[in-house]
Amino acid sequence: MPIAEIDAQAARTAIADELSRSTERLIAMSRTLVAAPSPNPPGDVARAADAAEALLRQIPQMQVTRVVSAPGIVNLIGRLAATRPGRRLVFNGHLDTFPIGEDMGWTMPPLGGMVAAGRLYGRGISDMKGGIAASLLAIDALARHRDAWRGEIVVTLAGDEESMGVLGTRHLLERFPEASGDAMISADVGSPKVVRFGEKGLYWVEIEASGSPAHGAHVHKGVNAIDRLCEALARLRGIERLSPDAPAAVVAAIDAAKPVSELLSGAGESDVLKRVTLNVGTIEGGLSPNLVPSRALARADIRLPVGLTTADIDRFVADNVSVIEGVTVRVLQRYEPNYTDPSHEIVRIVATVAEEVMAEKPVINMRVGASDARHYRYFRIPTVIFGPTPFNMGGPDENVLIEELLAVAKVHALAALDFLA
Repeated sequence: MPIAEIDAQAARTAIADELSRSTERLIAMSRTLVAAPSPNPPGDVARAADAAEALLRQIPQMQVTRVVSAPGIVNLIGRLAATRPGRRLVFNGHLDTFPIGEDMGWTMPPLGGMVAAGRLYGRGISDMKGGIAASLLAIDALARHRDAWRGEIVVTLAGDEESMGVLGTRHLLERFPEASGDAMISADVGSPKVVRFGEKGLYWVEIEASGSPAHGAHVHKGVNAIDRLCEALARLRGIERLSPDAPAAVVAAIDAAKPVSELLSGAGESDVLKRVTLNVGTIEGGLSPNLVPSRALARADIRLPVGLTTADIDRFVADNVSVIEGVTVRVLQRYEPNYTDPSHEIVRIVATVAEEVMAEKPVINMRVGASDARHYRYFRIPTVIFGPTPFNMGGPDENVLIEELLAVAKVHALAALDFLA
């Protein structure tokens, strides 16, 4: 075996061993981040950014840039160069969390980072301060073996993700070339048993119907706005029959992942990943049962699979809903479905390393919900998500398994080593 290969293997073994002995440090880093509240709304992440910046600056040779995109919205870019030129690998995370929800019935202090029965508790520990800590621990180990890899490792920590990431990851990618790279790995929530390579698209729509008021006994004198809204929603439901033209490799990956992925995410996930879904989330209208309503409003969440675009949804809505008299349609939020080829190098590397670390082969699948990974894919940067399983995410006693968090750190470190070899 050539000397270079022996040295690389020695570094790989050393990094894995160092991380195996770093559980207490990982817990301490996670607790530091959890203790700095960053609920969104309102979206002020300054304290969490201060905590994360301090952790970044503890990594040898790490250069840190602080980017304020709006009052309270603080983003961080960390850069760590090897001793030899090569590719750039990005680790991305977000600092904002769901609201703390002190009145939810927490049995653990929401900002305490308490440990119990192999779990670490706190608001944002799963989404995604524990994952950030795991990535930083991995990068710290790589920083101590800079001769074992080439190129550059970049960390982008966004101050705005829960509000669609406009002032966070997208802001960084649009304005800072160093936030980009040849591939990206995220520790956002998921499961160490699943390597996520893509996400569905989103289309939030508001439908307003107008009518003419009258007494409920004199319906012949009025026009019922709720009736018009009901017709609009009935027609909108037809959107679920749209047939996507998804690449065969994406469909095959979803189908192959089903036995494992649905045990984690619920029966029916595979079907949902391959079709349009519609959820009517709010309806309002009318003042009294004996009055013909003159106004009614509904808002709906449409998720579209790979193989359809938001332009397809535009056309369906224009042809079927907007044509109803007295009905107005407004699009509130939209973004395209996105994916990295499931056979791409970064996907294969993370999956292979995960099997090595977990002693269990992971599946490769899409993700139903959204993350900042989509922004990297929109910039044509191959991207995967590999993070811990969330428990009670957004609810009381949010927690993760410490064992999984350490496994995520190991996979991130060894996958980076292989990608930058």
